[in-house]
Amino acid sequence: MYARKELLVGGQDSQLVNGSEAKKNSLIAPASRTDANGRAASNGVLLAIPDDEFRLLRPNLEFVELPVHKVLYEAGEGIEYAFFLNSGMTSLVIATSDGRSVEIGVVGKEGFIGGPLAVGLHRSPYRAVMQIPGDGFRVKSEVLERTFNATSNLRALLNRCTQILGMQVAQLAACNRLHEIGPRLARWLLMTQDRIESNVLPITHDFLAQMLGSGRPTVSLAAGILQKAGIIEYARGIVRILKRKGLEEAACECYAIISQRFSGCA
Repeated sequence: MYARKELLVGGQDSQLVNGSEAKKNSLIAPASRTDANGRAASNGVLLAIPDDEFRLLRPNLEFVELPVHKVLYEAGEGIEYAFFLNSGMTSLVIATSDGRSVEIGVVGKEGFIGGPLAVGLHRSPYRAVMQIPGDGFRVKSEVLERTFNATSNLRALLNRCTQILGMQVAQLAACNRLHEIGPRLARWLLMTQDRIESNVLPITHDFLAQMLGSGRPTVSLAAGILQKAGIIEYARGIVRILKRKGLEEAACECYAIISQRFSGCA
């Protein structure tokens, strides 16, 4: 983490506010960061970059509510915005022409959505969709790219996020191919809990089946085994994690690998 300084509230583009404008704005507390309207940032990337780089980015942060199933960008289409989540979780999903889909990565407040932008690409091979509702900040893609020359730490951090996500995608590809549905379900629940920091996960069996690339009956059977063991409780679209340790023991090795090596970029 980088040391914090007191910052002036952002003005236009990359210029610092001063004179009469400064009188209209307040100082940012050393331990907190907000957008120009005072909404606090809890995204790991926004909290990790140096103060001067955050100051350049701050005027361009647009706060957005992100409801469940909100598509942030589609596969093959242009990426209009990069997103920095404060809460919630985004799934990166590959969909096939016959309507099937499988999740190949997840991003919460530890990273950012829009990885191709960090390496100069403007399209993605996967869909980014909110699977757990939340909120965060978005920045227009072209604006973010214009800041890169003056924000070397931000660019390096976004590159790191992108590389770590790529390794997570590779691990999940192996997981989806080689491991049984029960351990994969336990792994998914743990990864989701890590990102939303709650024991209560608002998800349905249909949704889990899509994310795990499996049939609903198979997922329901696996969830039933976990529930019978007293590890989770499922009712009306809510999964409640009762025994975190038990879920870790039920998960495949991929959870430990991802959480230890590929879970955060700050």
